[in-house]
Amino acid sequence: MADIAHPPMEQLQDLEYCIDSNPPWTETIMLAFQNYILMLGTSVMIPSAIVPIMGGTDVWLTFDIDNAFSLTESQGDKIRVIQTILFVSGINTLLQALFGTRLPAVVGGSFAYLIPILYIIEDSSLQRIPEPHERFLHTMRAIQGSLIVAASLQIILGYSQVWGLFSRFFSPLGMAPVVGLVGLGLFQRGFPVVGNCVEIGIPMLLAIIGLSQYLKHVRPLRDVPIFERFPVLICVTVIWAYSHVLTAGGAYRHRPIRTQHNCRTDRANLISSAPWFKFPYPLQWGAPTFNAGHSFAMMSAVFVSMVESTGAYKAASRLAIATPPPAYVLSRGIGWQGIGVLLDGLFGTGTGSTVSVENVGLLGLTRVGSRRVVQISAGFMIFFSILGKFGALFASIPFPIFAALYCILFGLVAAVGLSFLQFTNMNSMRNLFITGLSLFLGISVPQYFNDFWLNSHHGPVHTHSGWFNAILNTIFSSPPTVGLIVAVILDNTLEVEKSKKDRGMPWWVKFRTFRGDNRNEEFYNLPFNLNRFFPPT
Repeated sequence: MADIAHPPMEQLQDLEYCIDSNPPWTETIMLAFQNYILMLGTSVMIPSAIVPIMGGTDVWLTFDIDNAFSLTESQGDKIRVIQTILFVSGINTLLQALFGTRLPAVVGGSFAYLIPILYIIEDSSLQRIPEPHERFLHTMRAIQGSLIVAASLQIILGYSQVWGLFSRFFSPLGMAPVVGLVGLGLFQRGFPVVGNCVEIGIPMLLAIIGLSQYLKHVRPLRDVPIFERFPVLICVTVIWAYSHVLTAGGAYRHRPIRTQHNCRTDRANLISSAPWFKFPYPLQWGAPTFNAGHSFAMMSAVFVSMVESTGAYKAASRLAIATPPPAYVLSRGIGWQGIGVLLDGLFGTGTGSTVSVENVGLLGLTRVGSRRVVQISAGFMIFFSILGKFGALFASIPFPIFAALYCILFGLVAAVGLSFLQFTNMNSMRNLFITGLSLFLGISVPQYFNDFWLNSHHGPVHTHSGWFNAILNTIFSSPPTVGLIVAVILDNTLEVEKSKKDRGMPWWVKFRTFRGDNRNEEFYNLPFNLNRFFPPT
């Protein structure tokens, strides 16, 4: 026992910049651009999945619906949705970093909303519309209406402090598997996507490991750890150029369509269909439509995104060398995230918002947890969403390049979650049972739901009530949500009084309230002296 030299530590020790310290301006701007490049993956994947089945186009067209909404010489719908997601993500990230949790967390599009979105797309009243683009517009308006209504749930749970009260049932033992599953639960977006184009995916994976780990102490420029700070920028540039050479050289000319879609750099007409300048604006697709069933289904996705974001906030706080966000700050962040979903509905992003897990992992890879970096990255999102051609150029990066990054970044977030176990007694069979069961079911149950969907084109819950199906299929397809349900219920019902120390509560209890730790004011106080008007509790 005397040889053990690594006692539990509240804060990580080998990060260079914390939440309120900033690198030099040149490094800050490059790190911000690196965050922007990284979040492009999800911003492109979601519209690529949903816009075609909504009836959207990639080409230029002229269309008019009942003289109520005119679309004249519009660019392709997919690139327009991508631009809108980037624009609103920039606004949401800025709002979250300034007034929400104030953690260095990028807020972007979420896959958690896909099941309710598919339920809306398959609505018989929309499927009866024969003209594809007209169906796309009506479907987008239906999604907008459901997002606007569902956002109210998140806003109420956040600003009423209900979510904060619920978070008081969390412990290090309960949060470890939840945060771990925030990363581990996204494994399908990792190597399975890399395998779709191994000739660029595997070189990318090896390059990012080599630069960020084996060459991190090599400094071609004095005092600037280039390989450690900017591995994403360097590797993406090199492998992207390599994949462009393969594309231009005809390597994929006679390959299957799936291979071309994953490997080519000129896929999906993104650059050709993008305008030089386009400013996304509210209600650009027309007036939202409202349906009770659609709204109830979307509320399940809002709940799932709150769980996933809560885990991501816990990971971001640790990687930014901050204290775990107390209940008040967590509720404030969830409330502002609800405002973000409301903006998604007003602008028509086609999906809701959540914290970008890959960008949280990037904090650990670069060892920079600066809030300023994320705030400037929000500016890049807004800027390049308006300059369509430039944004589309970066958005043409093949998916396997992002997937290789996800293998590392999602793994980092999962490891950060498991690091909370150091504050618990892992020699306790109770704790081993709760941790093991929540991790296993958190991976196994969503895998069952996803496999069932792939084989049957619907979830295991398949009643005559579509909105009810969407609610349960959404909740149980989310690894962090399943993990939270299992871990929190077991942790708060099994030998609770006897196990306070084993659960890590003596360390955790001071982070329940804003006044519980003096460092909270440094990390989470609102800017512009706004705490005078909104005093923390």
